[in-house]
Amino acid sequence: MKDLKSYFIITAIPSDVYVALTNPLTIQLWTGEEAEMSTVPGSEFSLWGGSIVGKNLEFEQDKKIIQQWYFGDQEEESIVIIKLHPHKMGTSVELRHSNIPDDDFEDIVEGWNENYFGELAAFYEE
Repeated sequence: MKDLKSYFIITAIPSDVYVALTNPLTIQLWTGEEAEMSTVPGSEFSLWGGSIVGKNLEFEQDKKIIQQWYFGDQEEESIVIIKLHPHKMGTSVELRHSNIPDDDFEDIVEGWNENYFGELAAFYEE
């Protein structure tokens, strides 16, 4: 198992980034894919046509999202913590993703960098 810690700058204020990460209609705008998402703790979510699935654990409006991501029959929970901080360019996103299966690590890192926060950053730069 591996852990990832990464930072991203998004040129939008934290409240806009929070909505972009938690509202299914907004998620669909920047991903181009249907999304199932709710800010109710304990609710399940599905992104990118089911490529990413898991459970929402905790939300702090405009500041923090905590989720459990599912990787097959993995015994240890894979936890994603996204923290949003005001930044002079918009929002600094702090990402921590723990217990990523070794075989999936490179794909997950690429997905966060290019598809997830890469696409979100591009969405706000257009």
